[in-house]
Amino acid sequence: HWWRQYAQVTSPTSLPPLFAIAYHQCRWNYKDEADVAAVDAGFDEHDIPYDVLWLDIEHTNGKRYMTWDSRHFPSPRRMQEEIAAKRRRMVTIVDPHVKRDPGFPMHKEAMEKNLYVKDKAGKDFDGWCWPGSSSYLDVVSKEVRDWWATKFSFEDYVGSTSNLFIWNDMNEPSVFNGPEVTMQKDNLHWGGAVGDASSQVEHRDVHNAFGLYYHMATAEGLRRRSEGTQRPFVLSRAFFSGTQKVGPIWTGDNTADWDHLAVSIPMLTTLSLTGLPFSGADVGGFFNNPDAELLTRWYQLGTYYPFFRGHAHQETKRREPWLFGEPYTGHIRAAIRERYALLPYIYTLFWGAAKNGTGIMNPMWVEFPQDESTFALEDQFMIGSSIMVAPVLKAGVSAVTPVFPAGSTWYHFPSGEAFPRGWGRGGNTVRVNLGDVPVFYRAGAIVPRRERARRSSDAMTADPYTLIVCADDEDNAEGVLYLDDGSSYAFEQGAYALVRFSLARESPTLLKLSGGVVDGTLDSELSIERIVLLGVGSVTKVALAGSGEELTSFSGPALMRTGVPANAVVIKKPDVRVTSSFGIDIEVKAS
Repeated sequence: HWWRQYAQVTSPTSLPPLFAIAYHQCRWNYKDEADVAAVDAGFDEHDIPYDVLWLDIEHTNGKRYMTWDSRHFPSPRRMQEEIAAKRRRMVTIVDPHVKRDPGFPMHKEAMEKNLYVKDKAGKDFDGWCWPGSSSYLDVVSKEVRDWWATKFSFEDYVGSTSNLFIWNDMNEPSVFNGPEVTMQKDNLHWGGAVGDASSQVEHRDVHNAFGLYYHMATAEGLRRRSEGTQRPFVLSRAFFSGTQKVGPIWTGDNTADWDHLAVSIPMLTTLSLTGLPFSGADVGGFFNNPDAELLTRWYQLGTYYPFFRGHAHQETKRREPWLFGEPYTGHIRAAIRERYALLPYIYTLFWGAAKNGTGIMNPMWVEFPQDESTFALEDQFMIGSSIMVAPVLKAGVSAVTPVFPAGSTWYHFPSGEAFPRGWGRGGNTVRVNLGDVPVFYRAGAIVPRRERARRSSDAMTADPYTLIVCADDEDNAEGVLYLDDGSSYAFEQGAYALVRFSLARESPTLLKLSGGVVDGTLDSELSIERIVLLGVGSVTKVALAGSGEELTSFSGPALMRTGVPANAVVIKKPDVRVTSSFGIDIEVKAS
């Protein structure tokens, strides 16, 4: 497979910390500490989860990165600690241009140590970016990268805490007064030791790698800050082959219109195909003002982006998820909560990306390469191999007609209705209202979820699991769940569990659901509290294999939500540990 081959050459995706794949709230700019506190409180007031609150360039002292505007952010550590007390985190922006201010210690040290990119005459390059006159750290040199990594210590980055992570923007590098808004091609970099003129290379030879080097050095700084114990999180705008081993990227400054909503799908699936699965687009559009319908639909799509962040330009109207009022707030809340419910499944997909380099948000043809009807599809996609999403991408839409690959069966979630239905009964058109997202679970899959609504991913760590078991035509299904501590590198020493679940027909009247750890040493006390069976027919009895203890089962909805039809069989509180070896006998009427 091309992903595995590519990963062998350039490295697979690094396993991110769990919070990194939850929801992020960003704006250029949250103006002060009171604004940060109000936004944080707004999520709680409206029962909407989030994990990370971001600060753009205005939080700094005059665009001097790794500083704080003392008027608006006088107590940055306390601010971060108050966010962390709710088991959430923060991100600040740190760009590669350094303000040319003789009173700025970072600039003074970089000049003294000769760490800047040079112009063709050998002088420190002076370009124009957010701070005005700026120079650029020559991160092509490993010596400079090592120096830069030291700057993320608590002593150097004054006001930072262990709950603060980083956003690298403008790292192509962006130069406002440069050719093509970047550096001159004949600028000079230290290819070897700093000061060794014989090792210098021109910018034209390293331009595409510059952003990657800066991204690498920043991530290394966060690793060193934790003494190598915690996985870093650093978002980058620039990327190159190998970026996947450093951190996520996003598609840059988009616009709040329906075309940009739609085009985010082929953009992100293409990035996935090229070995960069940890990517996303700004939910709501960076420029301009989305109306309530567009913002709602964008959150419903963003639920399935590998990197899920709302972001907006400073000149746009505020658009935190609750500001449009009902019914929009309720629909956005449901979309964000769905992301949190799916974190076990999505985190497991990231384990696959880390192990094999596989994609996460993929074109349909990746899963169905023999079906030509999938080849040109750009308005629906797969999340892993088990979930198909056919989002609403136009205003005022009341129905969508997804393409179901030949020979496949799907269950609409959460209704549990089987598709394709056949054209004789109205075809495969799915009616939608503003709260509906056409999502389908693949027959033959078992999808792990967590259904309890919490304020953040950290607050879910002790919650039990739900399994959605989607039987195929032969009453078979399988799925996996990856667990670890969600933050450290202990998984590299085996402190994880890979659990495999399977459904199989034992006889004409008996199905068996089994689970057990197939890899790793982690033994978890977490349990499975609910099993949802789709497509298994009429169930007469459910019992634990071996003991014969009968379990409670009933016809009910796949998701405990008002209006969801009772198209599933629900096994209530089997009370089996997720890492135990278990079997559940399911007696059914003979078909």
